[in-house]
This record gives sequence, structure tokens and C-alpha cells, in this order.
Amino acid sequence: MTAVPQLHTPRFTLRPLRRTDAAALLPTLGDPAQCRFLTRPAFADGDELWGWLADPAWEGRSWIAEDAQGAVAGRFVAVPGHEARVVEIGYITCAAWQGRGVARECMAALVAQLFAEGARKLIAEIDAENHASLRLAEALGFTREGLLRAHETTHEGLRDVCLYGLLDSDPRPA
Repeated sequence: MTAVPQLHTPRFTLRPLRRTDAAALLPTLGDPAQCRFLTRPAFADGDELWGWLADPAWEGRSWIAEDAQGAVAGRFVAVPGHEARVVEIGYITCAAWQGRGVARECMAALVAQLFAEGARKLIAEIDAENHASLRLAEALGFTREGLLRAHETTHEGLRDVCLYGLLDSDPRPA
């Protein structure tokens, strides 16, 4: 597995996942309304959440964004894509931090890191009704490459999924 380097933004440090992060993420990931766009339902407790976060079979990397006081603001992930140098990204912002620019700030840092590591393309699969994430992808310079209708069955039922991509050669907003 590739290392999870510490990243810094003006307000946050993105660091590797710790066991104690499950307790900080549970208020968000244990809330059905907050988990609407996940592929699975809300978590019942911290042990179930930690089992998912730390699943040894999962091939991705996790970063936890925390502020200067150590408050957890979100989780950001990078997962190997369908071929070398293609990486799928994702995130969830803790409910208390939503609407404060956390995802944009931290995802911009993650995008820069992944391209610096040699990725040629980043991809994001986003529920077609997740308007905040669709806007964020576009604000970060991603291009909508497709709509997969009735693509995935989740705890919310049959969902449409938008595919977004960003090439290393694409211009990115400042």
C-alpha cells in the first residue's frame, strides 16, 4: 500500500487515519440523512464504522482533515482506478463543518498531491442528486464525462451516477 503523506492547507492538516477517528466521524456517518449518497446505510456504532474505515481488504488510502485544535473536519480518500496512474477520489465532510469550504480546500490539496505522485487522471463517481459534490467537482476543474442511468443499487434504491474526470494536463482553477 502506498504511504499516506501528511498534507497541509491554510486551515487543515490532512493526516493518516487513526482508530480514534471513528468516534469523531460517527456523528456524521451514523446519521442516515448524512449517508444518503453513500453506497451503504449509516453506521450503527463506532466499532462497525472502524471495521469499514480500516478494512484490510480495501486498497485505498484515507486522509483525515483536522484543524489546528485537532477537531476532525472530514475524510478524504484515493483509491487505485481501473489502470495504472488512474485514481478515484472521494470525501465526506463532517456535518458540523459542512458549508465552510472544507471539501474544496482539502480536495484541492489532495488533487495536487495525487498529480505530484504521478497520477495521469483522477476520477469521481457522484450520485446524480448530490448537487453539492457535483458543484465541487466542477469547481475543482473536473469534467463531467458521463451519466450512468440506474447504475447502482444502494440503501436508497436505484441511483444514477455521474462520472467526472480530471487529467493532469487539464487547467485547474486557482
